[in-house]
Amino acid sequence: MGYDVPSVRGLYTSLSDGWIYFNAHDCPQVPERVSAAVARSFRISPVVSTPEPAGGSHAKQFSGAAEGTGLLVDAAVAVADLVGATPDRVVLGPSLPYLYASLAASIRPLVRRASTIVLNNVDRVELTSALLRTGADVRWAAADLATGELPGWQYMDLVDGATRLVSVPAAHPHLGVIAPVAEIVETVRAQSRAWVLVDASAYAPYRPISFDEWGADIVAVDLKEMGGPEIAALVFRDAAMFARLESITRPGARGAEKLSLGISPGLAGGVAATVDHYASFHDAPAGRASRRHRLATSMGEAARYLNGLRDDLHTFLGTLPAVHIVGVSGEAAAETQTEIDRIARLSFGVVGVPAETVYQRLLAHGIVATLTPPSPLTEDMGVDELGGAVTVSLSPFNTSADIDQLIRTVASLA
Repeated sequence: MGYDVPSVRGLYTSLSDGWIYFNAHDCPQVPERVSAAVARSFRISPVVSTPEPAGGSHAKQFSGAAEGTGLLVDAAVAVADLVGATPDRVVLGPSLPYLYASLAASIRPLVRRASTIVLNNVDRVELTSALLRTGADVRWAAADLATGELPGWQYMDLVDGATRLVSVPAAHPHLGVIAPVAEIVETVRAQSRAWVLVDASAYAPYRPISFDEWGADIVAVDLKEMGGPEIAALVFRDAAMFARLESITRPGARGAEKLSLGISPGLAGGVAATVDHYASFHDAPAGRASRRHRLATSMGEAARYLNGLRDDLHTFLGTLPAVHIVGVSGEAAAETQTEIDRIARLSFGVVGVPAETVYQRLLAHGIVATLTPPSPLTEDMGVDELGGAVTVSLSPFNTSADIDQLIRTVASLA
């Protein structure tokens, strides 16, 4: 059975309010499964589980301890399944900026005199600011101003033997451009022993993540951007990497505990439900399929469906002469579009119409999008001269009818 949109829509009770939601990048809708799991977790997290009379492979691992302990373990297992890793390599925290700041403080033993880190103008500003605290010299990778793509070839000149950390976003959160992560990682490996940190938060709701295919050293993901609880995670390539980090929590901490900032067990209960939600878009494969296998199958179907909606959105918006899609419209961008992969997100403006007016017109027609936040990259791409832009991002529950309503509304201005 293929991707069943009505069934997926039924997983979100919030859709009954009548709005058309195109704001997954800013405020994703929370699946009923996740909200119910969080409510239950807050109730049971302080409760002490009843000791079991006998042991065995199916006995509770934390008998006699508060249920919240098991919820934290389940959250780490779910994140490991999401990215294709093992739970012992997962560090949980309240948000990515906090985890990035924690990482920046802990890698001091690696960042010696004359060391460098490589950042970029695509990453979110709050994440870049956290990594600047390493105190190392900074080199900057830059996106193509015509398309927003982050070229991999430039890292041949940016990375050398003194480089200790390279930060790469898997996808731009507002333009939707996917970075060539595997290519960048391969280039970094050839030039240095630096760690490659990949922010997969924008990518995770649209495509299955494979740690091994990317070859990265650390993968970051924010569960909130998937409609989950306000919990983020750093997943390391190898648990042995923790031995090279300085503990920021307590002396003698080992493994993931060196970076762990502590999270609410009640919120942690929603992490497994979030991953299970994304694994439920498609019928489970025959046999006793693991959650990782089910997730890859389900996300593969969702990606194909959303890619179709993405193509329709680009095509129909592109036919409106007054509409400028950031990183897509224009001669320089149009020449390379066939080579660029994108998630189902874009930012656009209407020539001669302020972005605020476009945004309000969409709201008046029952469509929820957002004004594109300013960033160094969008400023360099001329979004300010355009009068600002509006960001549209699709969710698994969006339909062709939603796209049609958006196009009709924009056409009334363009």
